[in-house]
Amino acid sequence: MQIGILYSRIRKDEKLLLGELRERGHEVTKIDVRKERFGLESTTADVADLDLVVDRCLSTSRSLYATEFLDSYGVPVVNAPETGDVCADKAKNSLALAEADIPTPATEVAFTKETAMEAIEEFGYPCVLKPVVGSWGRLMAKIDTRSAAEAILEHKETLGHYEHKVFYIQEFVDKPGRDIRVLAVDGEPVAAMTRSSDHWLTNAAKGGETQSFELDDRALELVERASAAVGGGMLGVDLMEVGVEPEADTGETGGAGSGEYTVHEVNHTVEFKALNTATDVDVPAKVVDWLEAKAAAAAGDDAAEAHT
Repeated sequence: MQIGILYSRIRKDEKLLLGELRERGHEVTKIDVRKERFGLESTTADVADLDLVVDRCLSTSRSLYATEFLDSYGVPVVNAPETGDVCADKAKNSLALAEADIPTPATEVAFTKETAMEAIEEFGYPCVLKPVVGSWGRLMAKIDTRSAAEAILEHKETLGHYEHKVFYIQEFVDKPGRDIRVLAVDGEPVAAMTRSSDHWLTNAAKGGETQSFELDDRALELVERASAAVGGGMLGVDLMEVGVEPEADTGETGGAGSGEYTVHEVNHTVEFKALNTATDVDVPAKVVDWLEAKAAAAAGDDAAEAHT
């Protein structure tokens, strides 16, 4: 199998993936998007003989445009640009989940300080203000008072970039000191972990402690449906437990308490190094199993099209 890896920086996640691919004897072409050009009909990147390209771009804009161009050349790429487009934008992400009738936090988008303040006041305190594009918990704010809301909205309005003029406001979900990250491939969970912290942000990138988590039937259903809602692929599905007190946390057991969840986000260039450490699952091996299946399916589709 000949696999291309789109990247702008090789992190531990990519090293794990590259190591597994090479150990199985697959040929790997690393494509540094900073050094390539993408035209309407072709690219300077060597993609002609690749069975599959895996998007591991750190930059959202590079990811979205590079995959769009590769898809236009007929190069099989995961995740598909349509999936990336939905997942990269929190507003589109929330709409996709809501349209699929998946429980997700109440959300409003406003475009001025005045209408954003109205939304915040209606949500009540605390509530959460997030950038529509971003990861690792950056630039997210838990708003506890009107004065804090006024200051944050003014700062965002003066930042300049148009995305900061889109005020994405959500209800604050009182989770039991943790959330749940699930790595799934086309809706099938590979592994799951909790991310726990005394801080309201529990992201592993923010220092949250990780622990293996066993998904119950309800969580499995929501992961499958959330994956389908955004177009499938290799995804990080983030859930929060609803109605679970911190003292009810049983560590590695899913569904402690009510067994209900809210899906707050689906990520399309998911990191998995923390998950690989927190669980007994060989995550890179499972991911490469899936990539092999995707490449075989793409080859089969090409052969069928050539036959017809």
